[in-house]
Amino acid sequence: MEILKGEIREKNRTHYPKTKRQQGKIPGVLYGATINNMLFEVGELELNKEINKIGEHGTIELEINNEKHKTLIKELQREPVTHKIVHIDLEAVNNDKVVQTEIPLVFTGEKLAAKNGGIIQKERSSVKVQGKFEEIPKSIEVNLSTMNIGQVYRVADLEIAREISIVDDLNTVIAAVSRYSTGGLPEEEDEDENNEVIEEK
Repeated sequence: MEILKGEIREKNRTHYPKTKRQQGKIPGVLYGATINNMLFEVGELELNKEINKIGEHGTIELEINNEKHKTLIKELQREPVTHKIVHIDLEAVNNDKVVQTEIPLVFTGEKLAAKNGGIIQKERSSVKVQGKFEEIPKSIEVNLSTMNIGQVYRVADLEIAREISIVDDLNTVIAAVSRYSTGGLPEEEDEDENNEVIEEK
């Protein structure tokens, strides 16, 4: 797990200083059973890089003043227009605590699934799981390489460690492979229709 480094910040005004944001800093708050609302700030580039990898509900190891904290993302606030992150809330947890969180799905084998004109429809980008903090994976692979046209990939098809349980409905569709359509009937139906026309003549 990569470590995200932050710095303590002082709450000496109502709003986070604009100059800090211009310097590429994002404010945040860390809290937990043994932490009383620790205010901190992190680099915008570093935070965005981490969020792109783990999603908006994943786990982060945060280091402040040479002290490491294992944390769970509780809330990300974004600017409505630009969607830039403007604030982050983190909850400190220990390795043995059972947590619920959403982790991103990583799709592989898409080219093989799309053979013969198939189109992949992705219905989900993450899945909610439960387990001990230290056993929560950063992501789950969705291998579509063996799928054929007309098949669906459901939550129940995910391969995960026994220590982790899935909270979402197992019948939820994650992805499906459908036939490319130009607005006409499928090839098999076209052939049947042509045969019927010949017989009528």
